[in-house]
Amino acid sequence: MSDQPSQSGPNPPGANQPGDGRFKAEMPQIPGVSGPSAKPKREGGPLLVVGGLVAVLAAVFVGGKFLSRPAKHPDPPPQPAAQIDVPAPAPDLTPSIPVATEDDPVVAHIGDLAKPWDSQSFTFRNKATGENVPAILIRLPGGTGGSATNYYSVAMRAPFGNCQLEYVSDLDKLRTDYGYRQARHPLVGNPCSRTLFDPLKYATLPGNVLTRGAIVQGSDLRPPLGIEIRVKGKELRAVRME
Repeated sequence: MSDQPSQSGPNPPGANQPGDGRFKAEMPQIPGVSGPSAKPKREGGPLLVVGGLVAVLAAVFVGGKFLSRPAKHPDPPPQPAAQIDVPAPAPDLTPSIPVATEDDPVVAHIGDLAKPWDSQSFTFRNKATGENVPAILIRLPGGTGGSATNYYSVAMRAPFGNCQLEYVSDLDKLRTDYGYRQARHPLVGNPCSRTLFDPLKYATLPGNVLTRGAIVQGSDLRPPLGIEIRVKGKELRAVRME
């Protein structure tokens, strides 16, 4: 008998022996299932990456546009119209000037001119012409005021020309504006010609007519036009003008 092992045993030549490095276990194959070493197959990988980047960029762009838009604030509610306070008209403190007419010739009362040289301005309505003429009534010194001789009344318009006369009770004005240093009491003046008329002095007019208001300075041709005053009870009435 030969000492060499028989080659007809269970491990024939060429068969994989344990430990020789050539043994490879075979896993059973299940239809439709890959083995453990098989890598999953990705379909369309690069397209998915590009699509994701596009989506991110689009989101960033839209977000930037949204943030860059100015915020819209709601319109403020309409404000009510401002109320303007209109001040009430100031009361007229100017005393009314009486108008002497034929039907109502009263221009003052005795108590209105209580002291010498008190005065009352009024308007005399000329019946013949319908003209309203500015005039003045002056209380003269002496007496109790119950007589017409205690008053002097004239039209405050120069007989010739359109100059307005003035009643000057300020003696300093008579000295400075008119240059009349002899002034001792109020006078009637014509500022246009600087003529002065003295209510206490008489002048004689053509026709031998006596009138008050003699010229004491200036070049006017005659005194102002006189207005006749009558006293009835306590009333002072202007009834007629020269």
